[in-house]
Amino acid sequence: MALIISALLKPNSLPFSPLQRVTPIAKTRRFSCKVLNSGHPDSELNQIKRKQSPLGSSFVTQLRRSYSNGEVSALANGVSVVAKEPDHDLKTQGRILFSDVVVQKRREVFWRGNWNALDITSAGIVLAMHLLSLCAPFYFNWPAFWLAAGLYLVTGLGITLSFHRNLSHRSFKLPKWLEYLFAYCGVQALQGNPIDWVSTHRYHHQFCDSERDPHSPIEGFWFSHMNWLFDTSTVIEKRGDSTNVGDLEKQPFYRFLQSTYILHPIALGALLYALGGFPFLVWGMGVRTIWVYHITWLVNSASHVWGRQAWNTGDLSKNNWWVALLAFGEGWHNNHHAFEYSARHGLEWWQLDLTWYVIKFLQVVGVATEVKLPSQLHKQKMAFNN
Repeated sequence: MALIISALLKPNSLPFSPLQRVTPIAKTRRFSCKVLNSGHPDSELNQIKRKQSPLGSSFVTQLRRSYSNGEVSALANGVSVVAKEPDHDLKTQGRILFSDVVVQKRREVFWRGNWNALDITSAGIVLAMHLLSLCAPFYFNWPAFWLAAGLYLVTGLGITLSFHRNLSHRSFKLPKWLEYLFAYCGVQALQGNPIDWVSTHRYHHQFCDSERDPHSPIEGFWFSHMNWLFDTSTVIEKRGDSTNVGDLEKQPFYRFLQSTYILHPIALGALLYALGGFPFLVWGMGVRTIWVYHITWLVNSASHVWGRQAWNTGDLSKNNWWVALLAFGEGWHNNHHAFEYSARHGLEWWQLDLTWYVIKFLQVVGVATEVKLPSQLHKQKMAFNN
């Protein structure tokens, strides 16, 4: 869901043209993805409407696309912007196995010639974690195993509860000390700092399963799963200016994590080695990290390819039960794309959602407030028979 090593690149430092302010484009098409979903959407999805988010800025709830010139128009922080879509040949390249998802343009990442330092570093860290995990059978002991299991729970919730539901979608509020504690747990998942993770995820919802989506299976299963992490220039070109995280950028704590991000997992690795030697390092960093990596990545890939759609979201999001089990409820992905502001993803009683159970517990004890859930009216609007 985010860059492994992230650096917030400004548009004026990029080799492509930044987004420009223009008059809104008249032609529209149905598009269901919202940026923040801080409130319930209006009934007509093909109109540009602005809502006041809890962040104090107006965010776009509708993407407008002109078929005549391939331009995309949207509102970001109250400013109308337009950008040319990537110039891709839209000739389909087959379906992903056991699915109805058609790959429109398979993007090759590893054999391209424009790798930058960020891509190389990200790929190096991912490779190092996988290689470290190969030592696991030779350095197994039960304390190391339970350490990995505990860190899987802590860092996994750091991603699902903090980075995703709390920071990206503002599904609930926490006292700052607890918000920051959960966010720090997310940093130890080695998936990037909160500012850049949240920025990428909000762009994913804004341009969901279009050519501007940072990670969609329309460019291939493996691109949506992990390869997009190693093609940062393309990802930034798709999303344009990172102006959708002003709520986090104004907080010194998140700016500190952004500037010092990689030092924190390194410090954790050193601590684990000091406490339990190489077995703790192998299981607590290697095995645990790649386990959380691939579970997080499956939400981006498998949950947009395999499963069922319960709601008319207009994108590829699916409810995938086995991803939900592994990812603490994140696999109920069609539910999430239908009601992005909702703190609860498993909307049915049988849809297990560990992250929601933790949020509900925090609400019961009085530390989680303003917990958002979809209304019955909104469910009726998103139903296929509406």
